[in-house]
Amino acid sequence: MTAAALPHGPMVTPPRLWAALGLLLILAIALFLILFQWNWLRGPLARLLSEKLDRPVAIFGNLEVHPWSWSPTATVNGVVVGNPPWAGRAPMASLPRLKVKMKLTPLLLHGKLVFPWVEADRPDFTLLRDGSGRANWRFGPGGGAHAPAMPVIDHLVIGGGKVRYDDATRRLRFSGILSSTEEVAGSRTGTFQFTGQGTLRGAPFTLTASGGPLVNVDTNRPYPFVARIASGPTRVSMSASFARPFDFNRISGQIRARGPDLAGLYGLTNVSLPNTPPYNLAGGFARVHKYYAFRRIHGRVGDSDLAGALSVDDTKRRPFLRANLASRRLRLADLTAVIGGAPSHPRSHTLSPAQKVMATHLAAQHRMLPDATLDVRRIRAADARLIYRAETVDAGKAPVRALSLKLVLDRGLLTVDPLRVSLPQGDLSGLIRLNARAAMPVTGIDLRLVNARLENFVKRQSGVPPVEGGLFAHAALTGIGGSVRAAAATANGNFTVAMPGGQIRKALAELMGIDAANGIFLLITKDHGQTPIRCAVANFRAQNGVLGVQSMIVDTGVVQARGAGAINLRNETMNLALYGKNKKFRFIRIAAPITIKGSLASPKFGVDIAKAAPQAGIAVALGALVSPLAAVLPFIGPPLAKDADCAGLIGAAEARGAPVGRRL
Repeated sequence: MTAAALPHGPMVTPPRLWAALGLLLILAIALFLILFQWNWLRGPLARLLSEKLDRPVAIFGNLEVHPWSWSPTATVNGVVVGNPPWAGRAPMASLPRLKVKMKLTPLLLHGKLVFPWVEADRPDFTLLRDGSGRANWRFGPGGGAHAPAMPVIDHLVIGGGKVRYDDATRRLRFSGILSSTEEVAGSRTGTFQFTGQGTLRGAPFTLTASGGPLVNVDTNRPYPFVARIASGPTRVSMSASFARPFDFNRISGQIRARGPDLAGLYGLTNVSLPNTPPYNLAGGFARVHKYYAFRRIHGRVGDSDLAGALSVDDTKRRPFLRANLASRRLRLADLTAVIGGAPSHPRSHTLSPAQKVMATHLAAQHRMLPDATLDVRRIRAADARLIYRAETVDAGKAPVRALSLKLVLDRGLLTVDPLRVSLPQGDLSGLIRLNARAAMPVTGIDLRLVNARLENFVKRQSGVPPVEGGLFAHAALTGIGGSVRAAAATANGNFTVAMPGGQIRKALAELMGIDAANGIFLLITKDHGQTPIRCAVANFRAQNGVLGVQSMIVDTGVVQARGAGAINLRNETMNLALYGKNKKFRFIRIAAPITIKGSLASPKFGVDIAKAAPQAGIAVALGALVSPLAAVLPFIGPPLAKDADCAGLIGAAEARGAPVGRRL
């Protein structure tokens, strides 16, 4: 055959050659995998992890890989994860041995990491949070915003793990043991255990937690666990679940907390709560990343019930607390803990240890105003909005029926506005403002008492009140200091109380004029005869904690009395005197003042016979400080300024040429 007879066109590779080449490639890959030293990848793998975690990672042990499966396994020995530069040179985590099995199909098809098996032998973690809030478990440049999302793990085994936690912001130190073993065949009891102890703000702290079985975990169902925390006398227990196994950003369940003071939860929650009496509260809760919600709260705080809802948004630099709470029955003395105080009769109340100490302290010094120092750092660290209402109020002898308030905390400025206290007749309303933005807190109050009845505030004898009538008051005061006592001791402003008409026992009215022949006789015989009160007004000017009388007058059917003196908030004492002038001639009359002296907690009433003055001197004194009432009445309220009796009294005094501006 000649060359011209050969066929033309592309050459076709015989099938046998293709098979030979494929077999050769497979043999080459197999030979490569057999001869390949997996330890050659330690350096590249460590560098990759260091870049992803933004911190040094080293692998000191061997890499053992078994790739011949759709679920290959790998064992890494001697892994050490370092800390970010601010946390020091000590490692954040060390894993002497970590064995993992990974499913290739979800990774290749969906890019999803699924581990059928993870086994960690003696892992050791050191978790740190510094005073500025930086946490070494937040990975990536600058730290992540949320807790790391864990991959899907079907079966987790941890042998003899250790966890150390040091949180400078909460003053919490903790050391615990972490373990997880295979459950007994056929058992569905939890095999995950975490126990440890440490200190929280100097007090002993313990934590125990246990979870459900970690074998064949259903990644589409919640993972249940229970936990108990004890910090000194504070106890917190929860029965909860992760929305998905190992997803620490979504938790929900039931929680119960009890302890001596809600403020003591600050170390656990990093949220500023007010000081309270002992509490026992329960409810449902949920967490989504840094947002916490508490629903169906119910229980007791002190001797009062409490219910409602509360949420905390910690997604920004400043936590924001929002609450809507209510009580069916509030014992008003329970609110004294909010300002660091204690009831005057502690034996009949449920008190925290701090309140018991304060009650003893105040009783020993015969004082009412607490001197517990306000922690302004907590007020500046968070913002809040609270609505609270009490349907009924147990206020002891005070005639209080209901209470409601709205509280707003904005960058250290705390405002209670409006505050309303409902009485059987009338109400007390206004606002309270605490400015903690400056170096020294400034407290201001502006409260009005309107349409109240005096007989509701005084003790009755034989069912007949010694005095009755309408009652109005207005207090506008400002003080500087880190405690209630300090703010009161520096108070400036005005306080005025008025009674525009009413009735008073004739014996008491006569006694203001010290008519020995009539007033004292009526008191001895318990005569309940009434005489009208035309008008009664007392105006105080506060300067550096001393409320001096600017004008004081009580005008009745038989006596007109003027007052003088001061109330000293610095040492919590008072020294007031009423000088009376009978409107009718009396055969026996002693020109001596009725005095109100002693501590604010227990003032004493008396007659200062030793200071009986000549009639002329008393007459001059009784004419003083009447005219300033024309400016006082509008301060109490516009309606009172137009009251016929009070306005008429002032006009009559001015017509008589009463001296102006003198102090008794």
